[in-house]
Amino acid sequence: MTSSELETPPLDTARRLAEGGDLEGAAAILTELVADPANPDRAQAAVGLAVVLDERGDTDAARAAARTALATGHPEYAAQAACHLAQGFEREGRDDQARAAWQAVLGMGTAAYLPLAHLALARLAGGAAEAEKELRAAMESGERAGDAQAGAHAARQLAEMLLEHGDPGEAAELLLDALEFAPAGELPGLRVLLGIAHLELACAEFAEAVESGADPQTGALAIELLARTLPLRGRTEDAGQVWTYGLEHEDEILAAEVRLRFHRDA
Repeated sequence: MTSSELETPPLDTARRLAEGGDLEGAAAILTELVADPANPDRAQAAVGLAVVLDERGDTDAARAAARTALATGHPEYAAQAACHLAQGFEREGRDDQARAAWQAVLGMGTAAYLPLAHLALARLAGGAAEAEKELRAAMESGERAGDAQAGAHAARQLAEMLLEHGDPGEAAELLLDALEFAPAGELPGLRVLLGIAHLELACAEFAEAVESGADPQTGALAIELLARTLPLRGRTEDAGQVWTYGLEHEDEILAAEVRLRFHRDA
């Protein structure tokens, strides 16, 4: 070992070896650091060892190292270790263990890792209500931690869920809020979802106008707008039923207005 290597902190040496592909050399240094309970770098070394051992394919030993880091209670490296465990369990489809590990991340209370944990728990949720709760928590914790990316990602998922469950109004409000803090790369996707929410709201208003007994001209306009908007949401069959409703309406004046609108593009 050269004099410069002797002066280099062991963690840095282990990192350099790992980056250079010498996983065994890195693991040897990290194992020695972890073996000393009094070492101030023990938690960081244990996380590094978990990563190196995982890359070597030694999953059990990697998890043991991660649990060692977790047991230190270090606000940064214990949280990293819990994330490492959780992600590994998710990859293997061991959802219960993954949930427990993500809950451990929440238990650490380290702000930077809370949005990630809430997003994961939403992904692993057993139902829509639980997923919604976790996504809202991800948005809130992302805002507190200054993690706009995680907050925007949570907002997008939650908006998609709200649209799927027929609540475009709340989805639109959520998306408008998200547009205020989302990073530039997330804005196009959020705006598309906001447009979809507005289309759903428009359909609801057009339908309400028809059902509320509008005059023939207004009713025919609402029918046309509803019938032409529904296909944009993939509801072509529903659009056909709306046209039929208007064309066969008992109010002959309204039906005539609808026929004019129906045939004007023919």
